[in-house]
Amino acid sequence: MEKRTRIRLRKAAWLVGLALLFALYTSGLSTNPPGFYVDESALAYNAYQVAHTGAGEFPPHFPIYFQFFADSWSQYVSPTQVYLLAVVFRFLPPSILLARLFAAFWVFSACLLLGVLAKRISGQLKVGIVVTAIGLTMPWLFEVSRLLLEPHFVPMALVLFLLAVYRAQTKEKWSWRDVVRVAAGLTLITYCYQGGRLLVVLMAGGLLLFATTKQRLVGVIKAWFVYGLTLIPAFVFNWRHPGALTKRLYEVSYARPGVPLADVASQFVKRYLEDQSLMVLLLNGDYHPRHHVPGSGGALFFATFILALIGLTVVLARRWRDPWWRFVLFGLAASVVPGAISVEPFHGMRLIAYPVFLLLLTVPALQWLFARPESQMSLASLPSAGDDLPLSLEEQRLRPAFVEGGAPRSVRLGVLVLLLGLTAVETYWFQTAFRLNGPNRSFDFDVPYKTVYDAATKQPIRPIYLEDGKWGPAYIHALWYATIEKRKRSEFVHLAPGAKAPPGKLVISSAEGCQQCAPVTSAGVYQLYKSL
Repeated sequence: MEKRTRIRLRKAAWLVGLALLFALYTSGLSTNPPGFYVDESALAYNAYQVAHTGAGEFPPHFPIYFQFFADSWSQYVSPTQVYLLAVVFRFLPPSILLARLFAAFWVFSACLLLGVLAKRISGQLKVGIVVTAIGLTMPWLFEVSRLLLEPHFVPMALVLFLLAVYRAQTKEKWSWRDVVRVAAGLTLITYCYQGGRLLVVLMAGGLLLFATTKQRLVGVIKAWFVYGLTLIPAFVFNWRHPGALTKRLYEVSYARPGVPLADVASQFVKRYLEDQSLMVLLLNGDYHPRHHVPGSGGALFFATFILALIGLTVVLARRWRDPWWRFVLFGLAASVVPGAISVEPFHGMRLIAYPVFLLLLTVPALQWLFARPESQMSLASLPSAGDDLPLSLEEQRLRPAFVEGGAPRSVRLGVLVLLLGLTAVETYWFQTAFRLNGPNRSFDFDVPYKTVYDAATKQPIRPIYLEDGKWGPAYIHALWYATIEKRKRSEFVHLAPGAKAPPGKLVISSAEGCQQCAPVTSAGVYQLYKSL
């Protein structure tokens, strides 16, 4: 009984600790970022509609992909985040804070699971803890966790896939359970983000790196087969809605039908190199203020980048024979592709898989920095064949060579202390800049719309008409805010393109100016007027 009590107390302590860590991680989330971006409102509104009606803003019920926005603004979005948030809204009242806590939870959990993977790879809890800490403090992932946009779930889907792959590759023969786990990971990546559909093709192809024997090749083929079955709904949807799944891709990419292949290849090489610019990675970050607070430094910390470089050196020098590390290097290179096919330079959302693989590269670096001389190592410090995820035979063979030689341990530990200290300093500097300047991004998060919306709803005139214009399909904001305030949908009418509201009615507009109208108020690029 005493042993069971200790186990329960230990689990309770871990849960309390994680809850406090999550509270610290999400502190300030109610005001930073400010407002709610139009894509966030669309995702949240569709999730609420599904939770309570079974359909999103548009029919059918329980769709494979969701249509966001109406008319020429329409696009089809992956279903994973919508359905997951719908579960939350089924039991809890909708709010902006709850929606953003939902996004933060998945990035936070992805960092924790990445630490679990690091621990299983290295056999050292301290390596897992350091990797988790680096992930939680990394500007790139931290800022994504603040946004209810599709990419916030990509790190989680990718880490689940990597956990499944690592488990499977330690075995000579992949069981059907291993196959299903790997295929499920590929499926999650496919159905959580448009960029994931390109990344997942590369990840699936990269599984061939594990086909070092006939049995493993059979396992890879089985994983492809099971994954292929999960794609049937997507193919059916694309057949019924021609071009729906590629519309957004063609809008943001230079790789369009009719563009010469030579031009596409040339642009791809240029963009691929731009997305790995050290100036952007370490100094400037994503140029979109919505994705990265201006003046808060780069997407990565210098200390993290140095650790990844050390890890890359270790892999190339001593672990290149290991299929797992070859796959990690392949994944690092492949993760740049979704961003490289875009016309925009360094779009952090489209490159969101990149930091996950960079964090994995810190594992061999930390192993080397922590390692003791072989003569001081006990067999107890190495994962055994009875562990849940044992090292592969090849990795066990390579590990003694890994810890021999090199710099003295005192020097390596000194380097580690310096890098962790630098991480702490960079974290403090980034968090200071983020919390000081982050709330100032009112334009980027459509803060003025709420001002105009509040002015309209305070007046007794109903219904209120919603007009879209140059500044996008802002009508979705009104529907989302009305949902939070429990207003009836009938209080609002979305105008078709070119349509005019009846005389005497209030109109919230994202267009520039108005004709035959009496202005009531305006805020930012939005205006409230009365039609004449």
